[in-house]
Parts: sequence; C-alpha cells; structure tokens
Amino acid sequence: MDDSLREALMRGGLIDITTTGRKSGEPRRIEIAFHSIGGCIYISGMPNAQRRRSWLANLEANPHFTFHLKRGVIADLPATARVVAEEGERRAILVHVARAWNRTDLETMVAYSPLIEVSIEDRSDKRQPGGSTLKFEEQ
Repeated sequence: MDDSLREALMRGGLIDITTTGRKSGEPRRIEIAFHSIGGCIYISGMPNAQRRRSWLANLEANPHFTFHLKRGVIADLPATARVVAEEGERRAILVHVARAWNRTDLETMVAYSPLIEVSIEDRSDKRQPGGSTLKFEEQ
C-alpha cells in the first residue's frame, strides 16, 4: 500500500461505502464519515433510538463491503466490518468521535450510535491469498 493511501486512511473524513442489500442482494452506496482512532478505522453515525440504519443491517448480514476514498486520494478498497457492540469498547471509541463532532452526549452516543470497526484488505501483501488486513501506526 502506498504512503498517500495510508495517509488518507489515517486522516479520516467523508467516504462512500457500498454494502450488499440484506434483502435485495443489490449494491447500496451511501456517504458517511470515518475516523482513525488508535491505528484503527471506525465508521459511526449520529445517535438515533428511533431508527435502525440500513447500512448497518446490511453489514450485519454480510460484513464485506467496499470502502471508497473520494477526497484527494481516490480508491475503492475491499473491506470487512465488525460491529462494535460491547459497551466499554463503544465508550472508549465514541469518546473520540464525540470530541471530533463537538458533542457532549457521550452516553447517548454509546447507547444509540451505529459503530463498526473496518478492516481494509491490503492486496499488496502477496504472501497470503487475498492479502492481509491493514493496520497502521498513528504519527
């Protein structure tokens, strides 16, 4: 993976993701924000107790998706989602998201914000079939 791609992933920002519809099987593309926290990539959303996100339900049914960088560096990256469900882990991650979004309702976010950890497949690693999962060091 080249340095410009690593740097784009470390910055966070707006991206698109393409999931597979859990009922239709059709591709579903949305714009969403991602965050780089502690060398990992996360996608979250605003808390809403009244609404289940379709993108999250799609990823729960099929965790494989495409992570589309579209600002500065352009890339379509194969990725896998892990839903972050454990309260302590959610709080440890969402405190950073709340700070980035200037929010003061951390407990509401812990209770109601969608949250996934993203693993990007690094296809430049030819030692393993399919490559390896990308992790990076924050600078």
